[in-house]
Amino acid sequence: MAAIDQYIERIPNTELQEQIREEVARLTKKKRFGLVYENHLPDNVLMPEVTIRRGTKVALRGNTPNDVYEVQDIEKDNAVCRNLASLEDKTFLLDDLVAVAQRGDVIYPYLKPMDSVENAPDSDLWHTLIEADNYHALQTLAYLYPGMVDCIYIDPPYNKPDSHDWKYNCDYVDGTDAYRHSKWLSMMEARLKIAKKLLNPNDSVLIVTIDELEYHHLGCLLEQMFPEARIQMVSTVINTAGVSRGGEFSRSNEFIYFVQIGSSTPIALPLTNEWRGNTKTEKADRLVWNQLMRAGTNARRIDRQRLFYPLYISKDGKKIVKIGESLPLEIDRKTIVSDEKSVVIWPIRSNGDEGNWQIGQDTLKESYAKGYVRLGRFTNKGMAITYLKSGEQEKVENGTYPIKGYREDGSVIEGNSVYDRSWIPGTQWDLPLHNATYHGKQLLNKIIGGRFDFPKSLYAVHDTIRFFVANKPNALILDFFAGSGTTLHAVNLLNKEDGGHRRCIMVTNNEIGEPKEKELRPQGIRPGDEEWEKWGIARYVNWPRTKCSILGEDVNGKPIVGDYITSQTETKLTDRKFTQINFLPAEATKKQKKALVTLVNKQKDVKLPTMSDDVPFLVSEDDSYNASILFDTNEAEAWMEALDGNSHITHFYIVAEKDADFKRIKAEVSEVMGQIEETIPVKMPMSDGFKANAAFFKLGFLDKRSVARGRQLQELLPLLWMKAGAIGKCPESITDDYAIFPDNRMAILTDEAFFVRFKEDISQHPEIKVVYLITDSQNAYLAMTNELKGMKTFQLYRDYLDNFRINYATK
Repeated sequence: MAAIDQYIERIPNTELQEQIREEVARLTKKKRFGLVYENHLPDNVLMPEVTIRRGTKVALRGNTPNDVYEVQDIEKDNAVCRNLASLEDKTFLLDDLVAVAQRGDVIYPYLKPMDSVENAPDSDLWHTLIEADNYHALQTLAYLYPGMVDCIYIDPPYNKPDSHDWKYNCDYVDGTDAYRHSKWLSMMEARLKIAKKLLNPNDSVLIVTIDELEYHHLGCLLEQMFPEARIQMVSTVINTAGVSRGGEFSRSNEFIYFVQIGSSTPIALPLTNEWRGNTKTEKADRLVWNQLMRAGTNARRIDRQRLFYPLYISKDGKKIVKIGESLPLEIDRKTIVSDEKSVVIWPIRSNGDEGNWQIGQDTLKESYAKGYVRLGRFTNKGMAITYLKSGEQEKVENGTYPIKGYREDGSVIEGNSVYDRSWIPGTQWDLPLHNATYHGKQLLNKIIGGRFDFPKSLYAVHDTIRFFVANKPNALILDFFAGSGTTLHAVNLLNKEDGGHRRCIMVTNNEIGEPKEKELRPQGIRPGDEEWEKWGIARYVNWPRTKCSILGEDVNGKPIVGDYITSQTETKLTDRKFTQINFLPAEATKKQKKALVTLVNKQKDVKLPTMSDDVPFLVSEDDSYNASILFDTNEAEAWMEALDGNSHITHFYIVAEKDADFKRIKAEVSEVMGQIEETIPVKMPMSDGFKANAAFFKLGFLDKRSVARGRQLQELLPLLWMKAGAIGKCPESITDDYAIFPDNRMAILTDEAFFVRFKEDISQHPEIKVVYLITDSQNAYLAMTNELKGMKTFQLYRDYLDNFRINYATK
């Protein structure tokens, strides 16, 4: 209806206008099913680079381009213009006019270089930022990369009724606009229609984030536009505190649509347990290494005399040199001395008593030979040594935990568990790293200050696209609602993690926001003025963020403070946590014990097993319970025996009135359990920046007549560079009859008379893959192409002009 209304307004006969309105009103009363909304005309586009002549469509500078005129005549500095709706003629100063294109008008884009950052001169990978209305940028990209994009990630405006967060035809759309939803859907449909042409039909994904205001409309639109795709929606928490709304539930999440094209599917990745949410797993995610020294009952030398024998450890602590014979009880261990190359280690308990090992010499030798014995570090009491029991050894030998290497002491380093370490998560995500406040706004503030209020969490975008491009190191990724530039930032982080060569193209407009507009307009500052444009999101937010994050510096030239938290992991040894509880009486009742368990379980990241019977301690083999408690110190040895092998327990609570009892039991448990081998994310200093390059362009429009006459090859050079793959730094000029750009893997012949020499020179550069041939003759083009075997060729300017004439004229 809105589009029809706009057409009706152009009818000069008011009586006819009214009759058509009545007929349209009657027709629209018919009930329709499915996603029903009124189509709107695409945004008009301003073209300040185009010379104004007779017949040019124009609008007044600083006004919305809805009021369109056609130039009837030009008299010195004035233009006589006819309003296309009212047909009234008016005269304006030429300086007050700007060329404009409407739906169906043919326009010819080019890319104007604005800036670049080069932090990897040895790399041919270049990302790009394009300042433009994304509708026309998408038309341009459809010429450059049809069916070639692996992943599109977009975060479009959410169409909030209480916020002017997007424009239609240069006017902000808010909750008072009766056509708010249909305008939003028309805007999205027009862009998604072109985006679909960009996606690789065999294997690609479109990812769209949205909140509850439009997610149902968006879902219907995606199903309508991508009937062949598999579409899934994920709910993700972005702010655990929630954003309060009067009289409503607070908003803490948003939604992510995944439109999977062809064979596209999310990849199973090594993920932390945070991705499980409340999903419980009974499988341990690492092998269990048990203490070689026995604990609990029968743990003294006198209890197992044959298991009391010396181990000769090399002085660097990295090798068992020899396993000694069992020492009879009547012989003092001090009579056994080490040689110059080794240190003797005995099973000595934390209280100084002689203990025993868990296994005999033959079993130990066999386990050590296979890499199933791990040496700790030397201490004043000896060395903590761990080993894999037979059940854990079997997990290695049957491939459940494949061996990916060996430590310096010869012990195995297990790889990811085939059943547990790599997996695809569910559809409810709640991860601390996805918090938009901490890892979006606060992270961005470190780089450019408070220039942007609502950026996505860097890690939320990183994780989302990683599920689809982790196995594509050369993926082409596009974001045409790029905003603050989080997507390119995330791609750089992903490339740094795994050495990938993924390329990102960002498109964003240069809107300055309504508050800034209200500040500048009274000063006579208009769109297009430098004082206006410098405050736009492309120039004030996105590009500074992109440039600074690559260089590792903030906008003031200082190193960015903080670390990136990557998806890579490393292992680290840390001590287990012990807490003394001295306020519970020794004769505590079952009720008192249960109250204590409840109190402990209120702590974050601590979980004791449920207490049903009156027991002296609580221990669970279920790895979802990471804590254990001892109520009776007299049962310490039995407790330690129960703890043995339960390496998932990291927190220990000891009810002990005397500090000495607590310290003694803590030492014994530490000896039995050893340190925790934690898997933690690898961090990277933000100040290191990224080994990456990026170019910043503004989309402009050329005069067709100048292009056809070959006058604007210089302006088209960045476009040709991008079409050839954006490899290497964009060339700046071409002045000769032909040019060969080895670093860009492309060549351009500007005068076909020099083809023979051009062909000879190009044969010396096997790296050239794309060739542009400028000729008006189709026969000459085909003849030259036939002699350039194995190269992709394009005819200029025909290929360029035909593409945009056909694509735009049919919209």
